[in-house]
Amino acid sequence: MKIFTRNALLAATSLLLTQQAWCASREDNAKAPIIGVEDAILTDAPAVPPAIHRDHATKVVVHLEVREVEGRLADGVRYTFWTFGGKTPGKFIRIREGDLVEMHLDNHPSSKMPHNIDLHAVNGPGGGAGASLTAPGHSSVFTFKALNPGLFVYHCATAPVAMHVANGMYGLILVEPREGLPKVDREFYVMQSDFYTKGANGEQGLQPFSMVKAIEERPDYVVFNGSVGSTVGDRALATNVGETVRLFVGDGGPNLTSSFHVIGQIFDTVWPEGNMSTPTQNVQTTMIPAGGSAIVQFKNSVPGTFIIVDHSLTRAFNRGALAQLKINGPDNKALFSGKVSDEVYMPEGSNARVAEMPSQKPAAAESKAERIKLGEGVFANNCQACHQGNGEGVADAFPPLAKSDYLNADKVRAIKTVTGGLDGKLTVNGHDFNGVMPAWDLPDEDIANVMTYIYSQWDNSGQEVLPSEVAANRVKAANLP
Repeated sequence: MKIFTRNALLAATSLLLTQQAWCASREDNAKAPIIGVEDAILTDAPAVPPAIHRDHATKVVVHLEVREVEGRLADGVRYTFWTFGGKTPGKFIRIREGDLVEMHLDNHPSSKMPHNIDLHAVNGPGGGAGASLTAPGHSSVFTFKALNPGLFVYHCATAPVAMHVANGMYGLILVEPREGLPKVDREFYVMQSDFYTKGANGEQGLQPFSMVKAIEERPDYVVFNGSVGSTVGDRALATNVGETVRLFVGDGGPNLTSSFHVIGQIFDTVWPEGNMSTPTQNVQTTMIPAGGSAIVQFKNSVPGTFIIVDHSLTRAFNRGALAQLKINGPDNKALFSGKVSDEVYMPEGSNARVAEMPSQKPAAAESKAERIKLGEGVFANNCQACHQGNGEGVADAFPPLAKSDYLNADKVRAIKTVTGGLDGKLTVNGHDFNGVMPAWDLPDEDIANVMTYIYSQWDNSGQEVLPSEVAANRVKAANLP
């Protein structure tokens, strides 16, 4: 005979109540009468349509226009995206269980390919793919009943399917439970995906899709919301201390599984795989399969800039799977003190660390303007994660590059710092830092380009750094003066 504690009984009762409130049967939803009609409110990431407050099922009309558009994949890197609604990821769709959805797929006349849509929220052959195959300049219509609540991926399923998905054809559809979701202060739409280009990561210009890399699962970019840096700086997710945040997170793939993590946050509640019946609590990192989703929820306790990553970390810091959540509000030292002391710790044998990178000869810049443009791409791929897109760095951790007295005072010293690394105490713009600047094993041309870019930004001196100057002043980490 099992003996349950009071807490165990309360937890079991809470789970049963949650399941009852959030799970109607397929049969009930199939029989739900349809009252009225409405046009779906669709949003682009990271925005989410408003919560549904009606207490009945209705007919929801959804119009998705397929467009093939050229856009930014990374700084200086262009790509031809195939989209549901003009952007990658596609529009966020929000409906209620029991609703009858009338799906209109409109393929713009400028498209070069036929397209369709497979909605994982559909109980029907191909998720609607066969019913929606649409040639350029045509429109297809089909309907489906939303029988299961949950957060579902949709994507193009026209052959070759991996190519259509890899080019940006995916999005999320939320089927709210009858009782609705618990009220929160902020909701955001975040979707990860992997891109495969014929050129290497950071290679400039319009890059075509590489089927060879896709088949071998060797992505050049792993990103949130369609491009490197799509959700950082001025485009970061903005919230306040004390607010509860809900993220609707999807993984479009086509290949990689996401280890979704917000650095410095613990998820109070996670609905794994987008389900509405079995939430888990106090989760650090949640796994999201390709073609899958998760709902994560947490309350903001302290202010700051929190980094969102795929915790397969080279994807975050080398391929682009990095976003920012900015929380505004007063400090709470009782919950998080910040740094309370700053002491040097130098065990025997330590010195500046070297960031190993493969050496490849970049294209030579023919002018200062071209050097700045090329340097912008080098900065985005190697420097932005620490020093931020606006050059302001991170307080008490990474010094600013903006208006930097350290950089502007001595160009040769700056070259030696980049090529040789630096550790120990450093004062920049009147503030002390005590960390490690890794030595970057980049070609002279790349270092000249990125330093010229930095000098041209954020009220710095505007001087140019030449590859010959880098070569003349390049040092090894151990010899850095």
